[in-house]
Amino acid sequence: MNTTRMKDESGMMNASASLHPFDIAQGKPSSFILHPSKKRGIGFASTLNVGGGARIYRSDGCGATVKVDDFGHVTLVTGSTEIGQGSETVLAQIVAQTLGVKIENVTVLNSDTDVKPWDVGVHASRTTFIAGNAAHLAALDARNQLFETAAELLKVEAENLLVREGQVWVKNEAENSIPIEQVARRRHFREGGKVILGEGWYDPPTKLVDKDTYKGNISAAYGFGAQMAEVEVDTETGAVRVLRLACANDVGHAINPMAVEGQIEGGAQMGLGYALTEELIVKDGKVLNPDLLDYRLFTSADMPAIETFIIETDDPGGPFGAKGVGEMGGTPTAAAIANAIYDAVGVRMTQLPMTPERVLAALDEKAKENQ
Repeated sequence: MNTTRMKDESGMMNASASLHPFDIAQGKPSSFILHPSKKRGIGFASTLNVGGGARIYRSDGCGATVKVDDFGHVTLVTGSTEIGQGSETVLAQIVAQTLGVKIENVTVLNSDTDVKPWDVGVHASRTTFIAGNAAHLAALDARNQLFETAAELLKVEAENLLVREGQVWVKNEAENSIPIEQVARRRHFREGGKVILGEGWYDPPTKLVDKDTYKGNISAAYGFGAQMAEVEVDTETGAVRVLRLACANDVGHAINPMAVEGQIEGGAQMGLGYALTEELIVKDGKVLNPDLLDYRLFTSADMPAIETFIIETDDPGGPFGAKGVGEMGGTPTAAAIANAIYDAVGVRMTQLPMTPERVLAALDEKAKENQ
């Protein structure tokens, strides 16, 4: 699986021209000899998703605290929750960048609801944007406390200070600095001393959707994406095989490109299952396929080749220009595959999943109409 990063102020146009696995000029996949029953096609789909939270409750906020201890170690306590999406790493990166320390010097605590601040939940591709902004604000508060004490020690104004490489520096003075841990100790161990503890709370400037008009700006940022799928349809069995998938996503600034790639590919995997195999069958209130033998998940063995294109922009509301990407990897997948099936065999699939039985039924219906 390959990943390409692009920075383009104009959005998605350059990405479409760069998705080279497909013969765009001819409108068809690369031609080679196929079995007569097998047809290939390509399909496109695009998506717009919330990328800056989604106000479905009265609060869409998240809290955070950042402590700098006497040894220069930083602890972030965040309201957000890690469920495997990699948010701990991204939040640690945001705090480390803000405080000028190495990421290994940042510990993230998020598992104790008796201690951690409030957060509305892990949904709506919101953690990097909402929790990231809260962590950034808390780190800025901690940094201001560092600067207050460092300004006294270095005998300069706080606005003339910066942090990098674990030191507080005087701007434009290469030899005039003091270690962060020394500043923390000097602030702590004195009469009336204090520890460095920053607080941050971020609730985006959004509104609940009006129940009558269904209008309202529910997100502080929006992400855009496009996918192209190449499929092979067996006209004798109706089986659909996805050969390749190309995914281009506007993610703002990619704080952690590898994690962004993982989010896109994971979303695509879920979109593939949604498109082709996953169906919960319920009859008379009973689930008829309650296990993974009958509820068919898309496995690693089923996955096609995926090429991801990270389109970097600078979102003004996000931490360091970032915005959410989690759900966007899976939302256009089924539509791209459906369009590719139509390109291959000329039938429009309107029900998911697009199982061999349904594809074959659509092909039979088309054959009857053409008689």
